[in-house]
Amino acid sequence: MSSSEKRATWSLASIYALRMLGLFLILPVLSLFAEQLEGSTPALIGMAIGVYGISQAILQIPFGLMSDRFGRKKIIIIGLILFLIGSVVAALSSSIYGVLLGRAIQGSGAIAAPIMALVADLTQEVHRTKAMALIGLSIGVSFGVAITAGPVIAGFIGVHGIFWLIAGLSLIAIWVVRYQVPDPKQSKVHRDAELVPGQFFNILKNKELLRLNYGIFILHAILTASFVVVPLLMRDTDLLPAEHWKVYLPVFVISMAAIIPFIILAEKKRKMKPVFIGAIAALVLADLGLMQFNASLPAIIGFLWLFFTGFNLLEATLPSLISKTAPGDLRGTAMGVYSTSQFLGAGIGGGIGGWCYGEYGASGVFLFCAAAALSWLILSFSMKAPRYWANLLISLEKINEQEANDFVAAMLTINGVEEITLHYDEAVAYLKVDNHQLDRNELQGLINQYVG
Repeated sequence: MSSSEKRATWSLASIYALRMLGLFLILPVLSLFAEQLEGSTPALIGMAIGVYGISQAILQIPFGLMSDRFGRKKIIIIGLILFLIGSVVAALSSSIYGVLLGRAIQGSGAIAAPIMALVADLTQEVHRTKAMALIGLSIGVSFGVAITAGPVIAGFIGVHGIFWLIAGLSLIAIWVVRYQVPDPKQSKVHRDAELVPGQFFNILKNKELLRLNYGIFILHAILTASFVVVPLLMRDTDLLPAEHWKVYLPVFVISMAAIIPFIILAEKKRKMKPVFIGAIAALVLADLGLMQFNASLPAIIGFLWLFFTGFNLLEATLPSLISKTAPGDLRGTAMGVYSTSQFLGAGIGGGIGGWCYGEYGASGVFLFCAAAALSWLILSFSMKAPRYWANLLISLEKINEQEANDFVAAMLTINGVEEITLHYDEAVAYLKVDNHQLDRNELQGLINQYVG
């Protein structure tokens, strides 16, 4: 990567991290705090936890499309301002309805799609996948830091203070966008990073992608439903809320270490399907365990570890499966639908989790989670084994259309090049390659010959 590309990647990753940190900091403490709010009920608490996902799901695709028309940085800043306003509304609220409104406004700052589009504007095709992977990593790190630090910070400044802290993080993110993120020379549609409206229904007709979208919907529905009750259960075992980090930190770190061999097995040994199904089965077992033994702190810790092991493994493998399954030139559209499903799951899961808690107690919440995970497990047995193909993009800006066609024909003769789609209007060739079979020297030689 050039220095400009590195600066763009790290600055945009920091914006994503700051925003996700703000969303996740409240997750392990909101149900504890919301009990004291005027008008609070279990159902409304669940809605307050998950409502940001609903507004995210509704607005993230429109925000991405608006960034094509009005400019990436302008739309990102507008989204961060909305996030700031929502944080202030929640910080000033003494009723559950005010917190609900604030969380909904927070979610309406749906900047994920514009950030990914700006990454594509600011990086060369050959480096784009690496840049997006770094941004994805920043989300995982933010989640781990937030669920660990949230209870500690709340112990010092309270939950209202956390909302004010989130507002401050929003201001820092706006400053980064304004002064640290480079301005793109030009903005254009990138099929690997953005949703293309005309291809939306092609993605919805793909059964394998629908299966994966259902999976991320269920995964985040289970996550938000669980956090309606897990903090309350730990408090009821006499673990002070300010000490909940003593559970979250080791559980999260050890679960992250535990998934490393499974990721290697899935990707390097090409055992993705059994690893994937095993991770879903872990969710089912964890939720059944929490349903039966949620009055015991050691049991809560053990089953939380099992849950986060499955959760983190699925969070790592689902985007990879989407990338492998979607056609190279539709990857951005596929990821847009996938992200919408993720946020929708978070929103609906919080609401259902709160309702279940009010009607049937904590065991009812985990029964819902176990049933939802079981439905995903059953559906996943019929999934096709994934094609272990990686995505490559090659710029064709320096050659004419006939040379581009000749280049594509020559590329298809190389062992390991499985699929290639040419969009000459964008001056890009989208490739699917099998890295185990690909002759990279021959590929590079052909690129040098035609593209330079």
